[in-house]
Amino acid sequence: MNELSQFETQDFDFSQVVSFRKGKSNSRYINPPKQREIPERFLKYEYAADLAKAIKPETGMRCFAVLDGKFIAGDFIEAFVYEHNLHIKRMVISTLSMSENNVDSLANLMNTGYVDALDLIVSDYFFSHERRNLVPYLYQELDKDDRFQFAAASTHCKLCLIETHCGLKIVMHGSANLRSSSNIEHICIEESPELYDFNFEFQVAILEKYKTIKKSVRRSDLWQAVQVKSRQT
Repeated sequence: MNELSQFETQDFDFSQVVSFRKGKSNSRYINPPKQREIPERFLKYEYAADLAKAIKPETGMRCFAVLDGKFIAGDFIEAFVYEHNLHIKRMVISTLSMSENNVDSLANLMNTGYVDALDLIVSDYFFSHERRNLVPYLYQELDKDDRFQFAAASTHCKLCLIETHCGLKIVMHGSANLRSSSNIEHICIEESPELYDFNFEFQVAILEKYKTIKKSVRRSDLWQAVQVKSRQT
């Protein structure tokens, strides 16, 4: 017998709920406020390109969508960038897992000049299982011109952070990993500097601790560090 079946109704005072429904104000339990209904066609998407076309990236925008099992979150990122001609200073992605097609999609964005810098965080589970397969391919396709960083950690986050050259700070978050799945998923896309900065801070902390690429220090960065040091002394 499970815990639910052992639940005894006499332990719960249903009069509290009934009294509220009769209009009394002394109830402990309240009904949630009614929300304006949104047509289903604005909420449910089967394919990434359809959602990308439906969303206009602008200050303060916010969209929540339920995704069909045919929806590929990695495809949405590429379609969203191309559809709205977004030029990105930095993109930070955290995902439990991904596919070879996702790697190719991200490589397309970098090779065509839409993404200046890409940071990718995957789960250590994915890294350990793909270290002889997809991980080497990932390094091969994405680690070019010192614009890519890759980390593996005990994380279950599904996030994509985008900062554009036009000043937008976009956060994509939800249940979906980059690759396809047969499950119903959800995603929220919103332009919010506060939410972006909050997530960016702890994702970069993960990157710094669990990064796998040792980058060289550029001369310009080194000179800037020397200038700062000299002013401090």
